[in-house]
Amino acid sequence: MATFTLPKNSTVGGGKTFKAPAGATNVKAFKIYRWDPDTGENPRMDTYEVDMDKCGPMVLDALIKIKNEIDSTLTFRRSCREGICGSCSMNIDGLNTLACLKPIDEVKGEVRINPLPHMPVVKDLVPDLSQVYAQYRSIEPWLKSETPPPPDEERRQSKEERAKVDGMWECILCFCCSTACPSYWWNGDRFLGPAVLLQAYRWIADSRDEATGQRLDNLEDPFRLYRCHTIMSCTRTCPKGLNPAAAIGNIKQLLVERHGA
Repeated sequence: MATFTLPKNSTVGGGKTFKAPAGATNVKAFKIYRWDPDTGENPRMDTYEVDMDKCGPMVLDALIKIKNEIDSTLTFRRSCREGICGSCSMNIDGLNTLACLKPIDEVKGEVRINPLPHMPVVKDLVPDLSQVYAQYRSIEPWLKSETPPPPDEERRQSKEERAKVDGMWECILCFCCSTACPSYWWNGDRFLGPAVLLQAYRWIADSRDEATGQRLDNLEDPFRLYRCHTIMSCTRTCPKGLNPAAAIGNIKQLLVERHGA
């Protein structure tokens, strides 16, 4: 078996190890990416040994325990702890997911935790999401209609019309899918990525929206849409079980139909 070691001048240096308390018998090691731009030091991987008899079952439970009891300098985002807000998205054991939904016992051996890949890092496990949110704003993710709603009533939909947005409204914008997409890694400045394109199709598919033509015009671009090569990494990694690749395919199909009409 070939083995590889990092060169001495590698940008990821050796890290610290925090041992478990004396007497702990059920210990799990968490190897976590650390980088503080204010120190001027290289990134490193620190190892934290956690007594699992005194820790909750999810990776987020371990991160909170590490921050509260072992190393208060560890920085990460979290909020709801229920897989709803998308704040705690990160790369765990090589897969982008939500720390609050990832059971620790699913990981064999040490748990390796990194920030979402191919995104600028603010600090430790916190990625800079400015670009993806700017792209999200660019698709104008709100209902657009020239027809005024009935007075004192909501805009009605049939059950069939409502069902067309299932599998899209559930997206929590954690961006696990976009940061798992090789096309987004290399063309993220121009390709909108699976998360944003899923949201774009959510409004195209909504029967109450009357801006389909405008929305398709906005997407018909060699990079904004067509950098998707159906690699399917987005669908594989989505912690909510959604299928961004299918939504992107539906957009492409609508554009084909429009040109063939």
